[in-house]
Amino acid sequence: LVENSRDPEKVRKEKLEPRADGTLCLNGRNWLPCYGDLRTVIMHESHKLKYSLHSGSDKMYQDMKKLYWWPNMKADIATYVSKCLTCAKVKAEHQKPSGLLVQPEIPEWKWNNITMDFVTKLPKSSQGYNTIWVIVDRLTKSAIFTPIRETDPMDK
Repeated sequence: LVENSRDPEKVRKEKLEPRADGTLCLNGRNWLPCYGDLRTVIMHESHKLKYSLHSGSDKMYQDMKKLYWWPNMKADIATYVSKCLTCAKVKAEHQKPSGLLVQPEIPEWKWNNITMDFVTKLPKSSQGYNTIWVIVDRLTKSAIFTPIRETDPMDK
């Protein structure tokens, strides 16, 4: 079915089953032909339902795939939801507002204030090291690169 989804006509001929009412179905789901804006109307009605509350594209797809099928359905739903102004507004309202950037304090003495990071998932060296522990002095920008093993304890 996946390989045929690129060719809707092939799916239509090989897999779709006619119903008594003249509609076609695939595994019990209504096949929506690309007829006018029928798919958009169905997505609109599904998305604005009283109980769906403008669900995201994954939830909307899970709900709709129980009843409908068409080629590239998941991508079409994701595109539709991404263009929903109500969803965009609600999402923006629920996000934490970005704060102002604050200049960190400038250290007064070298090695008094440091930053640390780890470079992981490296190929093993001949001594068995696969991680680099990077320590940087914030004042002088001097750096120490210490080879370690990813399994080494941090209290070492």
